[in-house]
Parts: sequence; structure tokens; C-alpha cells
Amino acid sequence: MNLLAIFKKLITPWLVFIAFSISGCEESTGAEEVSTPTPPIIVEPEVFPQLGHDGPYEVGSVYYGRESYIEYHPGDIPIILSAPHGGRLTPNEIPDRTYGTTVTDDNTYELTKVVMDTMKIRFGGTPHVILCRLKRTKLDANRDSIEAAQGNRYAIRAWQEYHHYINTAKNKIEADGSSGLFFDMHGHGANPDGFYDLRTWLGYLVPGDVLDQADTVLNTRENANKTSIRALVDTSRFDFIQVLRGKNSFGALLDSLSYKSVPSTKDPGPMGSRYFSGGYNTARHGSRGGGTISAIQIEAPKPGIRQSVSTWSQFAQAFTIAVDEYFCSFFVSNSITATICYTLIILSLIHI
Repeated sequence: MNLLAIFKKLITPWLVFIAFSISGCEESTGAEEVSTPTPPIIVEPEVFPQLGHDGPYEVGSVYYGRESYIEYHPGDIPIILSAPHGGRLTPNEIPDRTYGTTVTDDNTYELTKVVMDTMKIRFGGTPHVILCRLKRTKLDANRDSIEAAQGNRYAIRAWQEYHHYINTAKNKIEADGSSGLFFDMHGHGANPDGFYDLRTWLGYLVPGDVLDQADTVLNTRENANKTSIRALVDTSRFDFIQVLRGKNSFGALLDSLSYKSVPSTKDPGPMGSRYFSGGYNTARHGSRGGGTISAIQIEAPKPGIRQSVSTWSQFAQAFTIAVDEYFCSFFVSNSITATICYTLIILSLIHI
């Protein structure tokens, strides 16, 4: 055997061993990569605190719900202001609603806060104010929870907070032994045919075709019991038709201050034209089903009222005066509301 043959005989097993080792390492590396998958990322659902966890609520402080979608100003007088359709927030965590009305009532958030500030000055006290800061495409706080939030848990939570704060305000007023008024602030636009009714529509849950009836037909206990001001009518020394559209009615008072309104003495009904008689909030938070808080839905046109800072201020002044006189006319039998009325009379004399 020559030297070359001996070398081949000695080196061949080593070459086979090295090749097998390299191949084995490559397979092993591949096996290790497959056997160590990336662990899944588990996101725990957010746990919402109990409604009311941010209480007790103090006058002068401002409270916000989750992500500041809902805003609450506690009050110390028996008036509640609510603005469900004036918000502007459009968070990505809440998808757009796919059915129902989604139009924003422009500037009702701002207008309601101006009314609040105006009442503070005139009444020497603070109304309860609840504001939805979400755009109506995300939440409609004037609908039941199904249509309002359409299944999104964050929108549902905001809806719950909104009505929790209203209930808190109502409970505070009733615990003080007082009757009160709930105003749901809205805005209406032009009709589909282009006509723009520049009157303010006041909703008491009385349909437009019923308002168009004569006083003698409308003025019944049965009709009064169907309205959002049932408690007010029950305790008033005036009959239903006087409270609804008589000379001291809220509409007549606004009309006397240059804001034409329906219903009122001059405009007792919409006369067949478009008109909103009140929605979910008016029905839920008014006195049709009981309680001492009566409700009126305010549907204000944009021109002359919701248009600008100056029109907000002018309307807020008139609105507050109308609330003042309305209390003096229909709530004076109650000791707490009478105190408010007499305070306003004294303030008026001082200003004179």
C-alpha cells in the first residue's frame, strides 16, 4: 500500500464525521427556532369603577367621567341643564355609530355653559349641569343605551355616566324637599325643503298635532298626565293649558323677551310644520312617570341664538329671566323654590 492510499484511509472517516457534525448543527439550530415561539400578548379588559366612585359631589368642583367624555358641574339650586349633542370628541376607541341621527347640535355645549354662568350671577347659586363631550357620531346621550352606544363598551360607559350624573342631580334636589326643572338643550336646523323655522321649540312630550288642538280640547287631566311637566301641573294653582301655553308659560315668557317660541300664547302649536316634542331625556328625567322634577326640551335655532358668542350671551340672559319668572309663577308654593324666587325679586330691586 502506497503512502497516498494510507492517507486516504486515515482521513476519510474524519471527513465523514465533520460533515455529519455540521449537518447536525444546522438541523439542531432550525429545531431550536421552531421550538421557541413568541408568547402571545394578553390585554386584560379595562375594569370600570362603580358609578359614583368620584363622589361626593361638591358645588364649585367639576367632575369628569372616563377619558373626560362626560362633564358634570354639581349645583345647589333646583335647576338641571343637560346638553347631549354638543360634543366634539372623536376617539378612535369608539367606532362611528352606524344608524340613528348623527348630526351635532352646533354650539349647544358652549351655550349651556354660558347659561350656567348667567344663572350663577342672577340666582346667586349654581344649576346642575351635565354635558356630553363626545361627538354625536360616537354617542347619542338622548337615546336608549342600545341606539346610543351601539354595543361599544366605552360608549356604553359614557352613556351610563351621563345619566348617573343627571340622576345624582335629581336625587339631590328631591332630597332637599324641592321641586325642580330639567332643561335638555338642543338645536334644530332648516327643514328638508329649506325653510328655517326661527322659533324655539319647547318640548313637553305633547305631539305637534295635539298642540294644534283648541285649548278646550287639550286642557284635560289625561293630556296633562302624559307630559314631562306633570308634577308641575299637579302642584300649580293654574290649570294645564295655562302652564303649557298661557300668559305665564315658559314659551310666552321667552316670546315676551323677543325669542318666539312654540308653544306660547302667540304660537300655541306648530300648525302642521316640523316640531320636536321631546326625546328620551325629557321622558326619562321629567315627571311623566313620577317624581318632582319636570322637564322641558329646548330646541333652539342657530341664527340669533346658537350662532356666536354674543348671541349665546343674549339668549342666556333672556332664558335665565324666563326661568326666574316661571319659578315665581308656578313653583312659589314650595319653600325652597319660593326662596329662590324672592331672592331674585330682591336682586332685581337692587339692580333698579
